[in-house]
Amino acid sequence: MKQRNLFIAVLALLILAFAGGAFFYKKQQAEQAAQNAANNMAALVRADAQSFGNPNAPVHIVEFFDPACGTCREFYPLVKAMMTAHPDKIRLTMRYAPFHPGSEAVVKVLEASRKQDKFETTLEALFAGQDKWVINHTSHVEMTGPILESTGMDMARLQNDANAPAVAAMIVRDLADAKTMNVTMTPEYFVNGKPLPQFGFEELKKLVDDELANTQ
Repeated sequence: MKQRNLFIAVLALLILAFAGGAFFYKKQQAEQAAQNAANNMAALVRADAQSFGNPNAPVHIVEFFDPACGTCREFYPLVKAMMTAHPDKIRLTMRYAPFHPGSEAVVKVLEASRKQDKFETTLEALFAGQDKWVINHTSHVEMTGPILESTGMDMARLQNDANAPAVAAMIVRDLADAKTMNVTMTPEYFVNGKPLPQFGFEELKKLVDDELANTQ
């Protein structure tokens, strides 16, 4: 019986040690991510990136996203709802991180839609019809035609603008910035330059709420 109790006690101590080590490891990772973000603000915020909301809002969310990402599609309306709940308090800037195979071609079309003031409409249409053009985690830009046409854009102009060298250069830059910010999956969020301590919408909401509280 004594040996059994001793074994249980040792096992409990090992579990506590493992849990404590995991906690401090995660804390260290979070601190390193925060320091990296603070040291690379120029790579996080780009003046020509698509933004929504008050440009002078006290809370600035930067999101690295891929239009083929299912989680990006799920989080998008939740973030917009936060913005609606706090008028003029939150700004959202969207950065490209086309990690899915084939996504770069879709991002080119999305960026080109800005020339016709249709970015938001196009993004929401692509998200709504994502299951039609993303198959087995691979993007198929050739299947987005009906979705893009439904936005009322000039399709010939859209294709021409999508092929512009400046669009390709922006994607290359955003991917380089994503690498600098240690973004390895989407969506990835930064709030007033601070990365999420761990991924999740509740974690994003808490960080936003904390920053909103600091402005009052």
